Amino acid sequence: MSEQDNIQDVNQYMGADTIDIIVPDIPLPPEPEEKAEEIEDKVDGAFKFAFIGAGQGGSRIAETFHKLGYRKIGILNTAEQDMNSINVENKLCIGTGGAGKDRAVAQKCFNERRDDVLDFMRRSFGDDVDRVFICAGAGGGSGAGTLVPLVETCRELHESIGADSKKVGVILALPKYSEGRRVNANAYETLKDACDLVKKGMVSPLVIIDNEKTSKIYSNVSVANFWQTANMSMAGVFHLFNMTASKDSSYSSFDSSDYKGVLDSGIVVFGATPVSDWKDPINISRAVRGIAQSGSMSGGIDIATANTAGAILIGGKEVLDNIPQSNLDQAFDQFTRILSSGSTVHRGIYSGDKETLTVFTIIGGISTPKEKLDELMKLGDLEETP
Repeated sequence: MSEQDNIQDVNQYMGADTIDIIVPDIPLPPEPEEKAEEIEDKVDGAFKFAFIGAGQGGSRIAETFHKLGYRKIGILNTAEQDMNSINVENKLCIGTGGAGKDRAVAQKCFNERRDDVLDFMRRSFGDDVDRVFICAGAGGGSGAGTLVPLVETCRELHESIGADSKKVGVILALPKYSEGRRVNANAYETLKDACDLVKKGMVSPLVIIDNEKTSKIYSNVSVANFWQTANMSMAGVFHLFNMTASKDSSYSSFDSSDYKGVLDSGIVVFGATPVSDWKDPINISRAVRGIAQSGSMSGGIDIATANTAGAILIGGKEVLDNIPQSNLDQAFDQFTRILSSGSTVHRGIYSGDKETLTVFTIIGGISTPKEKLDELMKLGDLEETP
């Protein structure tokens, strides 16, 4: 029988007349994976960070980094309408009507769309990423409920793209007391989960933003501007460290290895404060001491347990032309004494475009914030688990 006769027989058997050739069983190579489009930041930093905002609060934090020039950004939520006001291009809705402050509902939505979330992050970030940061509000449903599975998915992404870090960063915003029992109970469970992930070596840094403390620091800020101010107070310092870690200094450099060392240390807090009367050496030391003890954005944190830190002083030309080096050394030494014994403080001194002196700090290796957890447990009307 000829090949044409064979084709006709097959056509008759299948009830069709469209087969032109019988394809033999040939081993075929797999289809090439779709290569993620490279996404370029609008900032010049030491590291290429990506940010995934989970829930409305976390999306606001991710949006703040977008305003600073970071472009490897995506947001996800369980409710479409909660994303409408966020000015970020890459958005993914994983639910139908929100989580209603229920962490379990959000976690279920995430688990049903886990593969979609991974694909979404690949498209939103590209392959050139050093570390992914999850931004989440601890008190809501979507952010709080997706945090743990999102950490696992981000670690999978790190491995697939060969990211520099195996650890995932988490920026966690804690609610104000006035937000109610349910919200504070969520915050307790979420912060506890995040601290456990730090202990397991899966998360670092864990950056804690305490909105109760932030509301007191910026008590005069209007309701319309509060969240933007609160988020920028942390994101701005985060960005400044990433930016200075890539710059040379005419005085003393805080380099990328210094920054990475603190970022890998576990629980981290950022802080900043101006020094108005910089001619008095006591004022500089007092400013550094104050920012370490009470000037950060996180309450219930025991700075004395920290084992590493970075401190950057940025001054104008007049400041750096006139301030004695011994005054700055005294301030750095004061900072070191506040931390735990044997701690390491990485220093940096840079000239800035403003005729002022400002101190910026990042403090890491902090122990689990038991005081804050106890506070949230009480506010959430929860019973202590054995």
